[in-house]
Amino acid sequence: MERKNTFNEIANEYDKYRPPYPEQLFRDILEFAELKANNEILEIGCGTGLAPTGFVNLGYSNITAIELGENLAELTRQKFRNKQGVKIINSQFETWNHENEKFNLAISGTAFHFVQPQEFGYRKVFDLLRDQGTIGFFWTVHVPSYIEPYNEIREIYRKYDPQLDDTQNPSLEQIIKDRSKLTLMDGLFKDLEVKQYTWDHHFTASEYISLLNTNSRHRLVPEDVRNELFGEIREVIERYGGNLVKPQAVVLFLAKKRP
Repeated sequence: MERKNTFNEIANEYDKYRPPYPEQLFRDILEFAELKANNEILEIGCGTGLAPTGFVNLGYSNITAIELGENLAELTRQKFRNKQGVKIINSQFETWNHENEKFNLAISGTAFHFVQPQEFGYRKVFDLLRDQGTIGFFWTVHVPSYIEPYNEIREIYRKYDPQLDDTQNPSLEQIIKDRSKLTLMDGLFKDLEVKQYTWDHHFTASEYISLLNTNSRHRLVPEDVRNELFGEIREVIERYGGNLVKPQAVVLFLAKKRP
């Protein structure tokens, strides 16, 4: 199974345990895009509607959201069933027939990297945007912590699946550099701005395990191994008082369509 397909199996858990994006992120997108309330927003990979919720709460509900997962799309459709302007389409973005629709803003929250090839994805978004249109793509980025209990948890990962050892992940600086390069490649977009949002999120042991269970890389671990992995992580957290403070980070990439 591909990583992008793992979320559809656990739509309700994904909706319950994924932390929301900060409100300031949506305000920054709206300010950069100079968006009017009736302007059209396209979302690529809406999941369970975390990003549409952010815009709707600020009075922007003219949203077309594309979602690959059937269960995710249906959950989000039900969530916004009383919002007339929000349209959820169950489709792969790469093959979606947009019928010459045009949008003022394209957004994607922790999803656009699944569009392949990336060059095609950015070109399709470019073609879907009106003149002076904006992209606002953002990602939740894992922030390694080197205090306890994280050091013990890291050793558990090395025991069960070394690929999940977060010291092997690209640094935040490298992630920003690589994504900035992708955003500006082929000269499709200009005026790149990168913004970061950081905060601490508090989890109980059960909440943290449930969050990990929504992560695509963890979903691909064989179930028996995953259960043992999660069991030992839970034991460590319980030993440290049953609660975990996790540093959170979201990185936003804003850019304008070139004429």
